[in-house]
Amino acid sequence: MPNFRIVALFFLTLHFSKTVSAQEEQAVWLDSMHKNISESVLDTAQWFDNFFANENLQEDQKALGEVRLRLGIEPRSRSLEEFEARLKVRVKLPNLKNRVDLILTDFDEDQDDKIGSSGNSQFNREDSINLALRYKVSPDSGLSHRIGFGRRFQYYAKSRYRDALSLSNSLEMRYDASIYYYNRDKFGTSLSLTFDYDYSKHLLLRYHNRFEYRDRSNDWLWQHSWQGFKQINDTSAVIYGYYIEGITQPNYRLEEHLVSVKLRKQTKRNWLFYEVEPFILWRRNEHFSASYGLALRIEGYFGER
Repeated sequence: MPNFRIVALFFLTLHFSKTVSAQEEQAVWLDSMHKNISESVLDTAQWFDNFFANENLQEDQKALGEVRLRLGIEPRSRSLEEFEARLKVRVKLPNLKNRVDLILTDFDEDQDDKIGSSGNSQFNREDSINLALRYKVSPDSGLSHRIGFGRRFQYYAKSRYRDALSLSNSLEMRYDASIYYYNRDKFGTSLSLTFDYDYSKHLLLRYHNRFEYRDRSNDWLWQHSWQGFKQINDTSAVIYGYYIEGITQPNYRLEEHLVSVKLRKQTKRNWLFYEVEPFILWRRNEHFSASYGLALRIEGYFGER
């Protein structure tokens, strides 16, 4: 009669081998998927760049493309069906001396600090598919110009200037200003000012301000946020944030504010991240009663920058 311990050890080893094998198969599938999508992005970028072929182009230059895809759910106590999907595609065109990019997004990429978990925030409720060509005098220039389609498929033109100024060894100021024209929404402008303070080696404090004027409604949208970026290790970080935003018509008033703690972690793949963000949201149209939520997101990067 075989020894019970030997039999048990055999089955445990067999089970472990099957588990490892399944994990390896999943890892192979994941890496293969990422490789196929990345190659497709680069092939598409090269195909588009070939329209501007230049015989004098150096052979070692090639078109680059990147895709950023983020999916998430953001249920909260007053809205359990909040869903987030964000896509950004950017193609660099060496045949145009890397001064022109093709950009496709389904959100306003300038709104990195908006109230992300508030669903139809004032700053993002008009976001939609945006397709544009961006031109810079030089790749490192802070001045850029865009023409394209966005905001319910309106054609638009936009000019933007952004730069940064080091105020001390630990304090940096970043600013940008833009002016745009949409064929139905007419003119608009936005101003942004951000201060980054390196409090310590692993903690960055940020104070962000943004104002946007809309000619169509003749009012200003305003936003302020205070954030703390705490690095836990090389693959994990925690972001503490308090965000407020409002409008100036019919009077200068607060529309909503939010407090959140976000954990962002890189997986075993350097192109795949996930986020867990508990938050509390207060909104004017909900009588500023607290709404409790939890956002879960996954984000992937494909292609080559």
